[in-house]
Amino acid sequence: MNKISLNILNQEEEMIAINGDYFNRSKSSEADIKMLFDKLYANHPNAKECYTQLLMIIDIAFTNRSNELKKLDIAKTKNENEKWFLSNKLCGMSLYVDRFCGSINNLENKLNYFEDLGINFLHIMPIFESPKNESDGGYAVSNFRKIDARFGTIEDVKDLHKSMHKKKIHLMLDIVLNHSSHKHEWAMKAKAGEKKYQDFFYFFDDRQIPDQLEQTMSEVFPESSPGNFTYIKELDKWVMTVFHHYQWDLNYSNPAVFNEMLDNIFFSANLGVDVLRIDAPAFLWKKIGTNSQNLEEAHTIIQLIKQCVQVATPGMALLAEAIVSPTEIMKYFGEGDFLARESDFAYNATQMALQWDALATGDTRVMLAAQSQLLKKPFGSTWINYTRCHDDIGLGYDDYMIGQAGYNPYEHRTFLKNYYSGNFNGSPAKGALFSVNEKTGDARISGSLASLCGLEKAIELNDTNAIETSIAKIILMQAQSFFLGGVPVIFYGDEQGYTNDYTYLNDADKSYDNRWMHRPLIDWKKNKKSYIEGTTEHAIFSLTKKLIAIRKSLYVIADKKNTTWINTNNNAVAAYLRAWENDRVYCIFNFSGVDTKISWYTFKQNGMKPIKLYNYWLEETLNVGDDDQFITLKPYQFLILEPR
Repeated sequence: MNKISLNILNQEEEMIAINGDYFNRSKSSEADIKMLFDKLYANHPNAKECYTQLLMIIDIAFTNRSNELKKLDIAKTKNENEKWFLSNKLCGMSLYVDRFCGSINNLENKLNYFEDLGINFLHIMPIFESPKNESDGGYAVSNFRKIDARFGTIEDVKDLHKSMHKKKIHLMLDIVLNHSSHKHEWAMKAKAGEKKYQDFFYFFDDRQIPDQLEQTMSEVFPESSPGNFTYIKELDKWVMTVFHHYQWDLNYSNPAVFNEMLDNIFFSANLGVDVLRIDAPAFLWKKIGTNSQNLEEAHTIIQLIKQCVQVATPGMALLAEAIVSPTEIMKYFGEGDFLARESDFAYNATQMALQWDALATGDTRVMLAAQSQLLKKPFGSTWINYTRCHDDIGLGYDDYMIGQAGYNPYEHRTFLKNYYSGNFNGSPAKGALFSVNEKTGDARISGSLASLCGLEKAIELNDTNAIETSIAKIILMQAQSFFLGGVPVIFYGDEQGYTNDYTYLNDADKSYDNRWMHRPLIDWKKNKKSYIEGTTEHAIFSLTKKLIAIRKSLYVIADKKNTTWINTNNNAVAAYLRAWENDRVYCIFNFSGVDTKISWYTFKQNGMKPIKLYNYWLEETLNVGDDDQFITLKPYQFLILEPR
């Protein structure tokens, strides 16, 4: 048999194996898919028809999937205990294409930049079509299948994916499930009077039901878009708009909506997406008498999506973007029979906010009070860890956590808001309050990592010591998130120390939303300074690069649900141990602005009594002292220590 014939035979055998795996997945998931579908839609008049359609959507998605992606699916899922996204080798960046480099084609030309830094996981912020003046940063989607012309085309995305795949860089894209733009085809047809598409949304003839819902629903944007309903003059009806008036909430009590959005999910999957970020899943189901967030049905929707994805495109992981309380966040990993079978990822938003709490107070007690909740994350799922993202910083952790640290919750949150908005005497931070609710006093915080850490003010004052301190804070914050269990994701510009970008104030489409101050327009001439010693850009870039390299060198940092927080007997210092089999790494962080000490006994807990510790950060070996002796940490210093 010649080589060509042998190759054809091997390919045929490979496809038989791939199709066999699909058949097995279909059979093993069939009961769960039917049960979850019935849980939502058993009493709907179109349930039988829609369930048949759902199975067809799954089958078509698999059929349309490229052979290359089908092979990747098998490679990614062959070892349940070594899921690809739990690896210590992953390190990500989140970015807006237009603000980072202009277009998708230009982004392809920047892949070497990511390689140099060590980034191999890219979250590209929304790129699907959205109206220019009513975009909400791309989260008001008018076409789930068309790339916005500002960024490029679907073909550009496919080309980018090929180039990323060659360099082993993973891709994450968004799917906005909760709502569509009012200029989406469905909304336009609904506005034109088509009943079928009005049923895709929540329409009401009068204010009776909206008023009942409003009694218990909160406001997402009380300043720019108060209330949860918008009057549609053309129809003399009210439509639900939880976010902005131009974002119409999709009605998932209609199974046709679920099927359409599942089909859109598979469209993204077959572009080669490695992780699909589900935006705002907490809001997917609405019910009178509740706050219409985090309802059981919302979890059932995500579980059903996950089971369908597991059959047709199992190499694609799901991320639930649920920025909610610690107790509620944990539920997005799944519970009961669906433990670790709902979302593969969730944002570690609580830990992110707690880092900012510790940085402002120099006290880690609130952070430590939350860990008993955060450690409940099930094995096989993981966090996105971060210090800064495109969104605001909410202080959503529970009051009892603040109380355990001895603070009054209201006064403590007020202090934090004042500290980071620059309204507290002596604060080096330069941020702003976002979405202030005058009725409740609630507000969130905007500002870049660098500006909130004091770099902007230090540069303005030309204060060398303050600049060095702010850089130490930036790297401390990044380090703590890099070595926890999960995938660290840097927000673009933070690797260069970008401070607040106030040009948004000159743009009518953005000026009402101060979150744009921490979504910088990248200046690639400035970025070249990262290769010039003595610049802040070089300092931050090179130190971030070093953090990434250390993370990738330590297998014990992979997320094996192997994090133990350690008592340091010092409120200024947070510490955790990463342990797996015979490997140990201690991660120690001083959140105070003064020298502080911890006992050498800190390292003799948890069954270990090391004699020497190697510090990966300073590349030095330390001799472990007696229990009554101390190791001194400088202001905002951290240690990554391995017993030797």
